[in-house]
Amino acid sequence: MKKNVIMQILSFTVLFAFLCMPLALNAQGSKANFAGKWALNATKSDMGQPPQGQGQGQGGGQRMGGGGDFTATQVANLLTVERTRTGQDGQAVTTTSKYTLDGKVSVNTTARGESKSTATWSADGKSLTIVTTRTFDRNGETTEMKTTEVWSLTSPTALSVVSTMNTPNGERKTTMVYDKK
Repeated sequence: MKKNVIMQILSFTVLFAFLCMPLALNAQGSKANFAGKWALNATKSDMGQPPQGQGQGQGGGQRMGGGGDFTATQVANLLTVERTRTGQDGQAVTTTSKYTLDGKVSVNTTARGESKSTATWSADGKSLTIVTTRTFDRNGETTEMKTTEVWSLTSPTALSVVSTMNTPNGERKTTMVYDKK
């Protein structure tokens, strides 16, 4: 009789575990997926004001807040963002940034210097915060800038990226809205 009670408890425990498994798997997969080709919707975006002492020609617009169209690939714990812009010589320049989505530091290097980023999910998995510190070397001086971006899908075809950038000339906040192509 005692053996029968133990078997019933064991059977109930196994059944309960199998019933809960889909809920646990669904909770893990409920994070926003930013994959796709995204086009800047300038009319819905707020480019903010440049920090004091910086006009649009001195680093404003697309160079300050990212801006422009991009392609994002999101696989497992990796978000890859590829942007193509026109360089000063008129040639296309493509920049690829990779962010691990597990809270570990990601390092990206461009012609302008190195950046270190940490990406963390909100508790509900609906938004991703990417904190990036960039180090620039210009005219023999090293400058550090910190940017915090909060990515969130406002609909299945719309992405909002709210950026707060701290520069030596002050803080700049932008809200970029992108439409999925």
